[in-house]
Amino acid sequence: MSKSDAQLRDFQKHCEQVHQYTSIDVNESPAVQMARVRKAQKDYAFFVSYYFPHYAKSACGDFQVAAANKILKTPNLRAIFEWARGHAKSTHMDIMIPMWLKIQKERQINVMVLVGKSEDSADTLLSDIQAELQSNQRYINDFGSQYQAGSWTEGEFVTQDGTAFFARGRGQSPRGLRHRESRPDYIVIDDLDDDELVENDTRVRKMLDWVLTALLGATDMGRGRFIMVGNRIHKNSVLANLAKQPQLFHTKVNVIDDNGNIAWHQKYNFKEIEDIREFMGFRRFEKEYMNNPIEEGTVFDAKWINWAKPLAMHKYEHLVAYCDPSFKNSTRNDYKAIKLWGKIGTDLHLIDALVDQCSVSAMVRWFYDLHERKPSNCIINYMMEANFVQDLLMDEFVKEGKSRGYQIPIIPDTRKKPDKFQRIEAMSPLYERGHIYYNETKKSDRHFMTAIDQLLAIEKGSRTPDDSPDADEGAWYYLQQKTRFTEQKPSYGVRKHKRIY
Repeated sequence: MSKSDAQLRDFQKHCEQVHQYTSIDVNESPAVQMARVRKAQKDYAFFVSYYFPHYAKSACGDFQVAAANKILKTPNLRAIFEWARGHAKSTHMDIMIPMWLKIQKERQINVMVLVGKSEDSADTLLSDIQAELQSNQRYINDFGSQYQAGSWTEGEFVTQDGTAFFARGRGQSPRGLRHRESRPDYIVIDDLDDDELVENDTRVRKMLDWVLTALLGATDMGRGRFIMVGNRIHKNSVLANLAKQPQLFHTKVNVIDDNGNIAWHQKYNFKEIEDIREFMGFRRFEKEYMNNPIEEGTVFDAKWINWAKPLAMHKYEHLVAYCDPSFKNSTRNDYKAIKLWGKIGTDLHLIDALVDQCSVSAMVRWFYDLHERKPSNCIINYMMEANFVQDLLMDEFVKEGKSRGYQIPIIPDTRKKPDKFQRIEAMSPLYERGHIYYNETKKSDRHFMTAIDQLLAIEKGSRTPDDSPDADEGAWYYLQQKTRFTEQKPSYGVRKHKRIY
């Protein structure tokens, strides 16, 4: 495939930048150079920081070093590295790791095949490693002249030590790929999935077959390193299906791990992660940065959510503010939820909401602020699960109450709750029948948007946060019970016969 003049100019400019960034000390001693080479062969983080200053603006993440060491130590490897966006999947797997394998005392790579979404995208990915081998002064100074013949523009090139590099697009035949006597021993499949492909089950199946037959078959009976990298953009993606294969090494890296820690803390901080999550919205963030694609409407459908201007609060028959405080105060990715619902006839109105990854103290302040915002001519029932009422977080309520001069009367929800999914799923008929209304003045409110995202994400077995719909269910249950109690009519009668004991 011929390349445009613009693509060729971009490549040349990139080569010039690589050359500029990788200046060397021409006066250093051979002993210093040899010590660096030995260290680079063993220490991947050092290898990256010294030879790739133009990429390594932040120190390597622990997961990147672990992946490189796993690949080095496992000559016959079939693996998926499922990393969130922005975590340098392509940079490490397509460039740095193969170049690290190449400099080992016994060279660990002979024929590399880089697979992209299309032939053109694969060629472009291949151009990045050719630029390094051709223009990286530090690498060339320590390991000798590299580039020999061929070009990424034609989808292949060879280095002076006989290492061959090929590019192939998705579905393009890799049969017969070899260099001299060597067949591919490092195949990396880079971001094979896209939004169009994953929506077609037939295309996904065909692509999975291609990966496991034609592409894997290009190796010498499966020998070598066979790697897929990407993030999970759909539950039916090629990556998701390949991950089901037995005896496959599989690691998943989300921007925030299960313990609430930042995976690449050397590069990112909590504020910028929270900012992008708030800007993108919960579902989009989960897909791109948490490897958790969420399909709308599995249980709840977005079209069931009605918007209306709420009534004056004193006109509601009953008002409940139900709090789901989550279990841990220290984990940053736990959500706190407070949902204020009002009941009028057979309809339920969501009037206000807090759905946020905040501290317990911030949640408590919002609870008290809600109490102080309410008109004096209405009563709100404040509720929380009984086990939390007895928990240490009540100290925060007492502390806040002392500072304000009063205590919010919190009603403990003492019922023995059935399965959470069943409880939340049971709310769907009221949504579908049009009895649920959200405050239309809050259409752009981030708490309401997060609440909707969590609701639409509900499905059996899902590990997505469900604090908001769980708080909804608690409020609804109390409102319905309250209605049954107040509407129940006492009956009177006369006993006709005396009972004899």
